[in-house]
Amino acid sequence: MTQFPSNPYSKPAISIVASPTKRNAILELALKAEQLGFEGLACPSLGGTMALCTSLAHATNTIHFWTSIQPMYYSHPVETANTAAHIHEISGGRFGLGIGVSHGPVVQRLGVETGKPLSDIANYVATMRANEKFSGELPPIYLATLRDKMLALSHQISEGAIWANASLRDIGRQVAKLPTDKQSTFFMSNMVPTVISDDIDAALALHRKTLTGYVSLPNYRNYWRNAGYIDEMDAIEHVLTTTPKESMAQTLQATMSDTWLRDCTISGSASQVREQFAAWANAGVLPIAVMSSTSGGQAKAISELFEVFA
Repeated sequence: MTQFPSNPYSKPAISIVASPTKRNAILELALKAEQLGFEGLACPSLGGTMALCTSLAHATNTIHFWTSIQPMYYSHPVETANTAAHIHEISGGRFGLGIGVSHGPVVQRLGVETGKPLSDIANYVATMRANEKFSGELPPIYLATLRDKMLALSHQISEGAIWANASLRDIGRQVAKLPTDKQSTFFMSNMVPTVISDDIDAALALHRKTLTGYVSLPNYRNYWRNAGYIDEMDAIEHVLTTTPKESMAQTLQATMSDTWLRDCTISGSASQVREQFAAWANAGVLPIAVMSSTSGGQAKAISELFEVFA
């Protein structure tokens, strides 16, 4: 089985989204990321992440890439296994399959009946592995991870864990739980919102908008409570239960403390951003730069990242 690079990482991975009408442009950015030596490409569930990974298998040559994540309720595990094995083979072992249960509101919109997250994902992975005799070899499987129980399950049934918006000050505690026999092979990464700008206030304002939806989700609030942000989550829950819908987003953003925000995001000048990426790598976790820009969209933000590491 192909292994991904070992920590520490010299450069981050990059989150890319194949937006409608911009898919070819994103593939061009992916190829440039490969040429510049970035550690990988992470493809979140905005749009067709498996389709994007199929294109990456053909459009790139050496860079690793993975779904981060493919919500498992989107398709049957046999279909996911067949597609994942195809991408794994065509890419020459450069693909990783990140899967997760996603979030309650997303699943509810699908009209899907769910069980318990831990047992659901364990059964999903087991079904994929049982299908391997028909699909061919599966790629490494990574589980979407926040709290300790899902992390423990990822150690048992998968080859890696993917956090999103994780706490840097708490991640060392979780990394320390990695079993000894997996310390050289287990893949760990975190999707971290990133803004490169000397205008820190503007950067933090963007991060507040990015995290507004996440603080509305109970599983994320519980995670941040466990990371020590009890007062912050109490304040946010008070807003969620007392604030009219029309002013909810603005009030939530005003409630987010700078201390909490800086722990879960990256922002600042080029040198400051490089230092913060290094802090994640030194903690044993590959940072995935989820880029935003104070002066443009996804392509502009990724181009700014390229300049930081030119």
